Amino acid sequence: MSASRKSFLSRRVDSAQNSDRRSRAGSMARQLAVSHDDAYSYALRVAYLDYLLQPKTKRKQWVPAPKPPPRTHTSNIGDLVKEFVPGNSTSVKLPHNFRGHLEKRIERVIMGAEKLPGYNDAAVKKTFAQAYTAFTEQAFRKNIDKERKVEPLVLIFYSAATKACSLGHERTDDSWKLLVDRHVALFLRLLTNILRDQGHERDKPELLSRLSTLENKLLTNDQNLFIDTGQSSGNTIEVTVPLSYDVKDMPMVQAVARIFGLSHSDVQSHIDAQRQNWTEEAALKDLKQYQHRLNSNASGALRSQDFEFDEAYQEWKKAEAPFLSQMMMEVFTAHPELARRSTTVSGSFDKALPSSPSSAHPDDKSYPDLNRASFSPDRTSMYGIDNVLSLGSMSLEDTNSIRTIDEANYTFIPPEPREFLKVIAKYAVEFDAMHGDETEESSLFSKHSMDLLTELCVRWRIPQFTRLVVFLEVAARRFTDALFTVIDLDNAFDLVKIPAPEAKKPPHIYLHDETLATIDRSKWTVLDYAVYRQTLQTLNDALLRGLYDTLMHCYEPKPPSVGPALHVLTNHIFNDDGFSQNEADIQEFTRILAAGLQEQAAIVYRGFLDSEVPRSQQDWNFSHVVELGKSVVKLCERIQKRYKKNPEIMGVNPLTVLVETMFPNFEDDAHDLIKRIVQVAQDRGEELPLQDGFDLYKELVEIRRIHRSSLPGRPFTFDVEELLVDFVWRWIQNAEERAEAFVDEAIKQDQFQVRGHGPGHISLDTERHSHSIIDMFQLFHQTADQVFQLEWDNDVHHARFMTTLSKIFANSIAQYCEIVDQRFVKEMDSPRPNEKEAAAVAQTTQGRFMQYAKDAWNTKEKIEPFQFYPESLVKLNNIEWAMQELDKLEKSMNVDACANILEKVDGPRRQVKRPAKYVFTIKIVEAEEIKACDPNGTSDPYVVLVDEYQKRLHKTRIIMRTLNPRWDESVDVTVSGPLHIVATIWDYDTFGDHDFVGRTSLKLDPIHFSDYLPREFWLDLDTQGRILLRVSMEGERDDIQFYFGKAFRHLKRTERDMVRKITDKLTRHINATLSYEALKNLLGRNLTSQVNSFFKRSSTIPQITETEVENALQSLFTYFDENFAIMKETLTEATMVAVMTRLWKEVLMSIESLLVPPLSEKPSTQRPLSQRELDVVYKWLQLLFDFFNARDEDGEVLGVPAEVLKSPKYHELASLNFFYFDSTDNLIRTSERIAAATSQRQKEELQGHMNSNRLSAPATLGSSLGVPHAGPAFASMGTIRRGKSIMMSRNLGTMRRAKEEKRKEAQADPSDDMILRILRMRPEAAGYLKERHRQKERVAAAAAAELIVRQSVTQSWNSAGGGFGRGGVPRR
Repeated sequence: MSASRKSFLSRRVDSAQNSDRRSRAGSMARQLAVSHDDAYSYALRVAYLDYLLQPKTKRKQWVPAPKPPPRTHTSNIGDLVKEFVPGNSTSVKLPHNFRGHLEKRIERVIMGAEKLPGYNDAAVKKTFAQAYTAFTEQAFRKNIDKERKVEPLVLIFYSAATKACSLGHERTDDSWKLLVDRHVALFLRLLTNILRDQGHERDKPELLSRLSTLENKLLTNDQNLFIDTGQSSGNTIEVTVPLSYDVKDMPMVQAVARIFGLSHSDVQSHIDAQRQNWTEEAALKDLKQYQHRLNSNASGALRSQDFEFDEAYQEWKKAEAPFLSQMMMEVFTAHPELARRSTTVSGSFDKALPSSPSSAHPDDKSYPDLNRASFSPDRTSMYGIDNVLSLGSMSLEDTNSIRTIDEANYTFIPPEPREFLKVIAKYAVEFDAMHGDETEESSLFSKHSMDLLTELCVRWRIPQFTRLVVFLEVAARRFTDALFTVIDLDNAFDLVKIPAPEAKKPPHIYLHDETLATIDRSKWTVLDYAVYRQTLQTLNDALLRGLYDTLMHCYEPKPPSVGPALHVLTNHIFNDDGFSQNEADIQEFTRILAAGLQEQAAIVYRGFLDSEVPRSQQDWNFSHVVELGKSVVKLCERIQKRYKKNPEIMGVNPLTVLVETMFPNFEDDAHDLIKRIVQVAQDRGEELPLQDGFDLYKELVEIRRIHRSSLPGRPFTFDVEELLVDFVWRWIQNAEERAEAFVDEAIKQDQFQVRGHGPGHISLDTERHSHSIIDMFQLFHQTADQVFQLEWDNDVHHARFMTTLSKIFANSIAQYCEIVDQRFVKEMDSPRPNEKEAAAVAQTTQGRFMQYAKDAWNTKEKIEPFQFYPESLVKLNNIEWAMQELDKLEKSMNVDACANILEKVDGPRRQVKRPAKYVFTIKIVEAEEIKACDPNGTSDPYVVLVDEYQKRLHKTRIIMRTLNPRWDESVDVTVSGPLHIVATIWDYDTFGDHDFVGRTSLKLDPIHFSDYLPREFWLDLDTQGRILLRVSMEGERDDIQFYFGKAFRHLKRTERDMVRKITDKLTRHINATLSYEALKNLLGRNLTSQVNSFFKRSSTIPQITETEVENALQSLFTYFDENFAIMKETLTEATMVAVMTRLWKEVLMSIESLLVPPLSEKPSTQRPLSQRELDVVYKWLQLLFDFFNARDEDGEVLGVPAEVLKSPKYHELASLNFFYFDSTDNLIRTSERIAAATSQRQKEELQGHMNSNRLSAPATLGSSLGVPHAGPAFASMGTIRRGKSIMMSRNLGTMRRAKEEKRKEAQADPSDDMILRILRMRPEAAGYLKERHRQKERVAAAAAAELIVRQSVTQSWNSAGGGFGRGGVPRR
């Protein structure tokens, strides 16, 4: 607001409070007490005057016309043509082609299609038909076309009409002759219409005039051609209805009677008594007196001191002049005699009284427009008064109507018009409120009441701003008296601020088209502005009180709305320039409102507490807390929704107050209730239902969410998760108990069949696993989802939940793998039909030898494919699918994030925590020079691993016909302390008992593996030979990644064992095909030709062709194809690739055994191959590579991808060709160079590991740390790579990365293993092999000793005993 505006407002307030200001009737401080009778009297006067001055009603009155003289019909045809002067004047001739148009119109009349009125009568049609016959004669047509005269047409038509109308009448009856005149007149009218339609009004005016004259003569007593001529004639005239002076004819008087509660008879008697006084002349005198007082600035009209600014007064005064002129004109119009009487007054009266000195109007220009309008000689009154009115009676010189200049004595204007208007408006509002029409309920006044009030303002000369302020003042009084609602008050504000519809005749009120919102307040009177400000202040106080009372019910189910009150306060009071806000008052109201809401919230919460929680503690349970919480949350949601658009009311947020008051109370009570409920349950020895705990958690979380959003700076009273975490642990414990039984039952119910759609259906890969594995993973997902759905708001708790669930899942997977693997092995080892027949024969020693002979013979013939059971292959599919699903489960549980959270929370304490258990990974690698148990000088060995309690830990696959078997199988053994294991080698016999080969033992002690480095042990058997075991250890960790890694390892090893079991059924034929005997047979086929060439001294030896080399493998290829065809019917694509990959590995191992002996420090008896033999072996390798990497005609790989086939073993065999025929000295030098580089690299890596304080062993660290072992540990001469830890197998991604790293490491890290194996076939290298063995042991021991020293310095070991080793391993 500008400074000038503020100054103006302050001046207006001071002016309103100035006691020297005077109103129209005297002092402003003195309020006139208006009685009911006075208000009624003046309202009745104005209403009666409105009746007197209303336009006089006119009505139509029938006046019979004088009876015309009797008329005779036309008796002579000559009378018809007297009007037509014969001659050749073209002006009276018909236009060319007129006859054709005439005939067409006559045809339309005959057919009833003529649109002109009067031609559809049957008699008329009959006459025109008679005339049409005469008009269409050829002679008549020619005559008319030539002469173009009207007379023949009229005469012929008259003759036809006479003939047609006379038919049926007697000779003495002449009534039909009048019809002849009418029909001829219709014919003449038709001629006239045709001429006008053709546009001949200008060129044939004389003809048209004559036709019209003749028509009128024929119709001297007929006003309309189609009205019966027998009807009586007369005339209707308008006459003025005289005033009845009856109340029933006075609508506004009736409105006054209704408002003041009087009957029509009472009002009629009042009017009759005052008719002599309440006249138009009295109204005219009031106007003259008012005009005089207005010009004189005297009392009886608004004066200059009633306005703050003289400009406003002068503008209002100037606007009053035309209004007064028009009102006087209305009086003269209603009562012309007043104007006539005024003409007898002296001419001096025609001159207006000189205006007051402050008047803005010159003396000689009073009402110039009105004078011009009244005395214009051509002007006629708008109400039909033709008399010329003299305006001399409006002159202020007529002092007879004014007794004194200082005294206002009006007939129709009360002494204090404003007060009278307010009282009458109050009565009108009360009446309309009681008897209001539903269609007008949004209006403050009814139409009749508003018309009355408007007329009062017109007669009492009340300006528009005063009128509207009075209306608002009346509405405010009713609101403060509780007679009006806030909506009614809003309607009152709309009445005074929104423009009314434009009236057809605007009333004579200053600024009538304006509203309080548009009228400049500098134009208001001082009184009106002061009253308006006071009204706004009163309404503000009343609305705030009502708002407070309403908000005290806001927490009830159906409270009253605060919207209307806020709407009025915001839109009509606060933003009004006339209202001044007190900041201190607003703050005090805000404080009181907040305190009241707090009290109401506390009352509501106590009601919830009483209704939801029983009084006795013994009856309490979680459902009571839940219901109490639901009541609180439901109320908060209702309040939030209710005040969503306007959350803050007068600086107070009901939701915030509710939360601030109710939530702390609920949180304290809920915390106490929960603890007491739990305590009571413990005292009773009962367990609370888990679902009750979960429902309670969800309710508390919802309350905490509202708490945090509404009270961001105030913490929740207690930790919900810590209070209820035991319920989740109980649920997880129950899930663990259910999981074991569920897995057993799922396997029992599973038939392990492909889920196809009937015979002949080719199953998809997604249908080749059975229900047991699906059900198990559905259980896993449902279990995890149950925890997810809790939305547990404690990341540490959630991470621990997921860790425990991963342990349950890992144990269930281990259980599933163990049971399924046992069934798989049993199915694979069960005799097939052909084997059962042989079993019966093998019951005797003779039968056994016969079977051996038969087996030997069968090797030379086609070998039948192995009959794989579909259920066995489905089990393998299940394991492969389980790895895919476990990987998805690992991602859904966000394993890495859970591990990171726990790592941050536990920190170093978690790293030094002593493991409760340890996991030993024992890899059964190979055996050397074991005892031969079969007649062919070999054995079919397999290893059984048991613990000291004779519990079987593992059983390897069977390696057929070898004394140097290689198994490469691993098993995990979990221990909590030292454990002795026993490894027993058995010889597999198809029939009868298996033969004992040898036995050895090993102690697994966590103390010996405190550095977590891998060990390799060559253990001597108690018979002959030795076995190589590779052992590593890691602590059993309560870690989610560890458990997933453990689960993946179980699945991967089960898959590997199953695949090996399958490939073992095919390995026998692989070994027979890729054996030294097969190679010798291939090269010995041309022995005769070689001998002949020798005796003939031939310089060339016959070469083996490519076809012969390939044919040597043809039986193997056929065998593979037949078995692959069987397996492809059941195995998935991924599982099929895994089987083929394992077969490829068996192929590589068979070829490797042809080329070099196993790695050892002892010389080997195996002789090296010749160049021809070596070439054949590598050709076989290439042929087998192409077979496994089969491609279609488009080059797409159908078998195993080339990158999988090119394994590290494949690269080793490929590199073997470069060293195979090299000299022993070169091989030794190469081996020493590689060994030196490897040793240097190991030292650097060891130093780097020590600097980084790593706990795991270096990737290529040597063997044991001087721990006693049974064998010479020659494996240290080779490269010992760190085994796959469980953490490296926690998902498919880490497994793929580890495999890729191993492949890259094998290709990038040169090894002399193959060179050492070649040197075993060189007797002259025996000394180097022994020296290399001792050198490797010294290097490994020195490295291990250095590592132990560094660890002891870093960890500050207590050499006196006690304590724990690194990683929490206990020390003795």
